[in-house]
Amino acid sequence: MDPTEPTETTSAFRGLESRASGRVHETADPTTVPDDEQARGLDPAYDYDAVDPETLLAAARDGPDGVGRGHWRFDALLPFPADEALSAGEGATPLVPTERLADELDVGAVYVKDEGRNPTGTVLDRGLSVALTAVAGRAAAGADVEPLACASPGNAGQSMAAYAGRADLRSYAFVPSRCAFSNKAMTNVHGGDMRVVGGRFPDAAGAVDDQLETEYTDLGEFATPYRHDGVKTLAFELVADLGEAPDVVVVPTGTGEVLAGVYKGFRELERVGAIDGVPKIVAAQAAGCAPIAAAIERDLDEPEPWETPDTICGELEIADPAGGAAAVEAVRESGGTAVAVEDEDVLASAVAVAQNEVMEMGATGGAAPAGAWALAEDGFFDGTETVVLVNSDAGLKTPDVLRSHLMGQGI
Repeated sequence: MDPTEPTETTSAFRGLESRASGRVHETADPTTVPDDEQARGLDPAYDYDAVDPETLLAAARDGPDGVGRGHWRFDALLPFPADEALSAGEGATPLVPTERLADELDVGAVYVKDEGRNPTGTVLDRGLSVALTAVAGRAAAGADVEPLACASPGNAGQSMAAYAGRADLRSYAFVPSRCAFSNKAMTNVHGGDMRVVGGRFPDAAGAVDDQLETEYTDLGEFATPYRHDGVKTLAFELVADLGEAPDVVVVPTGTGEVLAGVYKGFRELERVGAIDGVPKIVAAQAAGCAPIAAAIERDLDEPEPWETPDTICGELEIADPAGGAAAVEAVRESGGTAVAVEDEDVLASAVAVAQNEVMEMGATGGAAPAGAWALAEDGFFDGTETVVLVNSDAGLKTPDVLRSHLMGQGI
């Protein structure tokens, strides 16, 4: 597929919209967009009038031709057709009802969207599938795209390596030394080149240019316009499964990528007439690194860099999030809020879910129930809501962290 040319598809994709100018460039290839507009960020744009909401959501509920296609069933609102997607069946993850949590939070219903069931155990597989589809399309059209690279706390690097391996493309994941061993190991197992950089996430990000010393395709969050666009399908699945939008969605938040993507999904559903309104989006951050929560509390348009990040939850330790402004906008426009929770509460929440709900939740995902409990204590809920907690990665990502928490309690 040549991503610069129109394709025969039912997709409503129009092109890439510049956040700086609002201009829609009729291309799927971000490298053809002027540098100044690339630098300010690009967002896939769609003709929403061309999308039938019943058909869009029915693709998830019923269509036998959609079996095995995961989130690519929603290709009417994705930039590429499903039959050309680079996919391992990501998406279509379980929405698990948790009556005990609903009772404890004193709300109408609580569900956990278990993103740990994705191919590499992370919600980021949704976006990397779309991003690698774009890159593979450019490569097939003769573009020199290698090497692929991204700086990552861990999950995105592993996911990129998996999809790059499927496309037979060379990739480099730059991760901080604090990155989980499972991410380091599996990045190599998938065939990716994994570079461990001393320090924290900013050190890993700074090492990409220093160590590669060559042109590369940047697959970092918001460097590609497709990662957050792929994540939005989580919102589509929630509405398809529930038959309506939930009232509140609590999202563990580091870079802002997942939260911005989920919000975009709900906004698109509202624009096509599938739902009447966007649910309240809640950013759940670790108290040791909570720039987005601080920006919401201080009524800022975008976060200020966190001076001394310190949390055991590596995916949440993002001091200067690339999607910070987008996350603040999403929280504010949805009528939601942000909450900062201590590491001890995050880990205790992940363990409590594992012990009571037959579900394995990673240290990152634990921020969602911890955040919900903090909100309940603050009187955020009125008692009738349907609340969704996003489990953003699998328990096997950080079993040592969860086990250490139990050992600290003498268990």
